[in-house]
Amino acid sequence: MATSSDDDEGLISAINVTPLVDVTLVLLVILMVTAPLIAKQGMAMDLPKTASGESIQTVFGVEMTKDGGLFVDSKPVATDDILQTLAKDARAKNKDIRATIRADKAVPHGQVMRILDLLNQSGISKIAFAVAPKSAVEKASKSGGVGAAKDGPGAKDKKTP
Repeated sequence: MATSSDDDEGLISAINVTPLVDVTLVLLVILMVTAPLIAKQGMAMDLPKTASGESIQTVFGVEMTKDGGLFVDSKPVATDDILQTLAKDARAKNKDIRATIRADKAVPHGQVMRILDLLNQSGISKIAFAVAPKSAVEKASKSGGVGAAKDGPGAKDKKTP
């Protein structure tokens, strides 16, 4: 009895790719189904419309200084009633008006919230807070320019005689 080298019981050296393709296709289908759901979970935002033709976005600017000064579009305002009247007039002219509050960091939180409440009572609901980029603040602090830190972690230690 001679033995042949074509045994069917030998080692299988080929890889069956059918299960690999099946798993890959299932993962692809799962990804395709869940991707739109994940994309919709972003933060809800009221994005500004682009300016085109006649429509121009107007901003109602409120500035608050650390010494208690209140300004609307760089003009001083004496009382909250005047601020509210100006806000109502601006809202009557443009229903899509946006307000920007620029408050010095030394202004107490309660005063900023009071202005926010006045603007809401005036019918202005689109409100933003103006901030300076961190890099600009750090540059001013290092150079000793406007808004330079005198105390705190960014201040340089100076010895006085």
